Amino acid sequence: METISTDIADVKILRPRIFEDERGFFCETYNSRTLAAIGIDLTFVQDNHSMSVATGTIRGLHFQSPPHAQHKIVRVVSGKILDVAVDIRHGSPSYGRYTSAILDPTSGQFSVPVGFAHGFITLAPNTEVVYKTSDFYAPECDMGIVWNDPDIAIDWLSGETIDSDKSVTLSAKDQKLPKFSDIEPVFWYHTS
Repeated sequence: METISTDIADVKILRPRIFEDERGFFCETYNSRTLAAIGIDLTFVQDNHSMSVATGTIRGLHFQSPPHAQHKIVRVVSGKILDVAVDIRHGSPSYGRYTSAILDPTSGQFSVPVGFAHGFITLAPNTEVVYKTSDFYAPECDMGIVWNDPDIAIDWLSGETIDSDKSVTLSAKDQKLPKFSDIEPVFWYHTS
């Protein structure tokens, strides 16, 4: 597995080896030994799968607070997304900044560690996203930041062919999320 750094060091793109032939392709999407060898030595306890019908669907920005914070490994099964991670670790050099990657079924996976809010926008219809989490869903710890927070200023279109005048599709819950400046810090940056 190849590890590609993003502009925020703790967020990685994981690119598995892909074996292609006349039938299509094969790749190993999860191997705990391989991940441990690159510094992701965690037990993943839950898999989530979403399907978004419309292009321009945004899911996020979500995170779980301690004691049920989650590391996520995100991959696309079909379609295409712009995946986004926002650093919400108080005291971090990249606090309040985001990094992103465009993912499709063969481009790799996005490793989003604890201390980051996560979200994505679909760039193709009928997009399916699967992600592993290192802790179970805990509604009492479920938190988020509104997708269009001006302080974070995420470029959701990222050069893709989505009509910038088209409204995005959001859940009622995601429409009501608070601004970044309105949430109390729940994660702190620690150097090793």
